[in-house]
Amino acid sequence: MERNCGAKFMKHAIFGAGAIGGLVGTALASIGEDVSVVVRPEKLAIYPATLTLERPTGTLTSHAKAIVSLSEPVDVLWIATKTYQLEKALESVQVSPGCVVPLLNGVDHIAVLRARFGNDRVVAGTIAVEAERIAAGQFIQRSPFVRLNLAASGRPLLGGIIERLGRLGFTCQFIENEQTLLWSKLTFLAPFALVTSASGLNVGEILANPEWKQKLDSSIIEACAVANASGAEIDMEQARAAFSSVPPTMRSSMQKDLLAGRELELDAIGGPIVRGGKSHAINVVTTAELMAAILAKVRH
Repeated sequence: MERNCGAKFMKHAIFGAGAIGGLVGTALASIGEDVSVVVRPEKLAIYPATLTLERPTGTLTSHAKAIVSLSEPVDVLWIATKTYQLEKALESVQVSPGCVVPLLNGVDHIAVLRARFGNDRVVAGTIAVEAERIAAGQFIQRSPFVRLNLAASGRPLLGGIIERLGRLGFTCQFIENEQTLLWSKLTFLAPFALVTSASGLNVGEILANPEWKQKLDSSIIEACAVANASGAEIDMEQARAAFSSVPPTMRSSMQKDLLAGRELELDAIGGPIVRGGKSHAINVVTTAELMAAILAKVRH
């Protein structure tokens, strides 16, 4: 990556026009970046040229172009699809982007993208926020925070953009240890998504319920154990403490998807812990039981 962090006004493409892609795309366009949003062909004619993001601190409105495939070079391709949509989304990539930043859940997608684009082009990233798409081109940020973390390899190209996103209220960091970056999110997301989805409760209700709080604690312990065995450096007590700062009414995206009858990212979120438990001989029975309980809900 040859650009330095002082570079301005790069070209970006967003794969995934849902909540996360919309939030990122609107924010990037609002700080002057050239943004294109990849949409399905049937949505192209009706997709608005103006993106709107309602935030707790106010509303961002910015312009972006809708496209159906990536046929022209871009500096950065941000991938914010669901994990099960990744393979299909990549079919519409006709050129090699300068840099690929996936904001997908889990850890397994990094190897898939590096096999396609090369090791140096893929900058691992994670984002933590509660957001929703309320209509085409219209998004709402429900949580008071947006935490965007990227692998340190992306600093030369993306440092300037990250600094400007910080001025919008994003909390951004570059993380040296890629496994720590990826698993720091998963050790929060997996317990959060699995316990809320299995229980049907929000965070506050879980913390107030001894039985579900115990399952939450057990799933955090399991996730952290697998993470550290996989090369991450995760402090289990910090992982536990993270839940005390979560808005008590917060619900997971998986929980919302389950209620709406949509496909779940169950394997991407819980699978790495179960598979890691098997390969590292770590007891992950709570995680496995939560996944089974969610699958039972899907089948009914």
